[in-house]
Amino acid sequence: MNPADLTELLAARSQMAFTLGFHIILACLGVGMPTMVLIANAIGLRRGDKAALLLAKRWSNVMAATFAVGAVTGTVLSFEMGLLWPGLMGRFGGAFGIPFAIEGLFFFLEAIFIAIYIYGWRRLSPRAHLLSGVPVALSGIGGTFSVVAANAWMNQPAGFTLGPDGRVISVAPLEVLFNRATVYEVPHMLLAAYMVTGFLLASVYAVGMLRGHADRYVRLGFAIPFVLAAIAAPLQVVVGDIAARGVLEDQPAKFAAMELILTTGPHQAETIGGILVDGKIVGGVQIPELASLLAGFSPDTVITGIQDIPLDERPPASLVHLSWDVMIGVGTAIVLLGPWGLFLRWRRRDIARARWFLRATALSGIGAVIALEAGWIVTEVGRQPWIVYGILRTSDAVTRTPGVQVSFIAVVALYSSLGVVTLVALRTLQRRWAVEDAAAGGRAL
Repeated sequence: MNPADLTELLAARSQMAFTLGFHIILACLGVGMPTMVLIANAIGLRRGDKAALLLAKRWSNVMAATFAVGAVTGTVLSFEMGLLWPGLMGRFGGAFGIPFAIEGLFFFLEAIFIAIYIYGWRRLSPRAHLLSGVPVALSGIGGTFSVVAANAWMNQPAGFTLGPDGRVISVAPLEVLFNRATVYEVPHMLLAAYMVTGFLLASVYAVGMLRGHADRYVRLGFAIPFVLAAIAAPLQVVVGDIAARGVLEDQPAKFAAMELILTTGPHQAETIGGILVDGKIVGGVQIPELASLLAGFSPDTVITGIQDIPLDERPPASLVHLSWDVMIGVGTAIVLLGPWGLFLRWRRRDIARARWFLRATALSGIGAVIALEAGWIVTEVGRQPWIVYGILRTSDAVTRTPGVQVSFIAVVALYSSLGVVTLVALRTLQRRWAVEDAAAGGRAL
């Protein structure tokens, strides 16, 4: 590519990375928040718990606000797919577009039932109102399945036949949706969504308890999301391990970058930290044979090395490896919060007084987001230089129309504004609830 095309490619990839990195947080909330709301609502109805019902009502407002912002960012992403990557959509739209069409159906279904749920608090019977929230949660899961299946297809393309001109001439929709990577990418993303949402919410109420608020409302607001996230976390370890083995088999170049493996062979060391400079690992700590042992349960497991990957097919190993380490490191720290909480409960300690536990949980929301973003860097950057793995290079799919730098600046400005508006809206809701609690004689966060 000439320098001008390289500049456009960098701008297009940067814009896509920025918008995806922003939207994925909202996508996680779109999956997790409806479940949190339904759990609180169900507890409130079953036990006659006014604090639980109040949480459900307030969380539903947060759910609606984040859904609205996610709708905007998701729409921008849809346009970007066609505008920035015409080579992808032009050649593979017949296959790649299937999961996005299904996602659109789930999106409209979710929007409809969010409206019914929000406006049904005083207009529907308690049971009918609770049931109206079920399609919201299911639609969030279905929409996430569809989008992640599309991403999985980019990692393991299947279910299509190419004609002489290189375009898709026939499609097997089920094979597109349930490609080899779908089986581990979808549960990995869904569990990540529950972890991000759960720990983000729990961190808010952990801060509240650190500030001395420990009534039923705050304790329940902490317990519901924390328990759900703590259950999802160890499951994520298992699914993540399965996903890593899938990458080892299907994308050896990505796996070599993740583990910073240089030469092909058995008895590969696990490298923690470190970067690749001039073909050599600089820095970091190596644990002998651990990478092979983790990859195949045996130190004799053979792993392909970066040096045996063609030079023009190697991903940026240092970035992928460091992102992998961040995801594993932060994720492991978050997983340990669950056993810590169980230990406190076993010892019958008041969590509101376990200040180090609360401090750690207060940081867990940010930690979960960091692990999420690092994981997506591994997934997307690790696939490079392919946009459709092994078939279409990113450089061949990017638009040749100049001016991507301008659209990148515009999108950054738009998303930054949306971020500020979202935070202001949530802060406004919090202040309104604080006023309501003060008027009722309660203590607000």
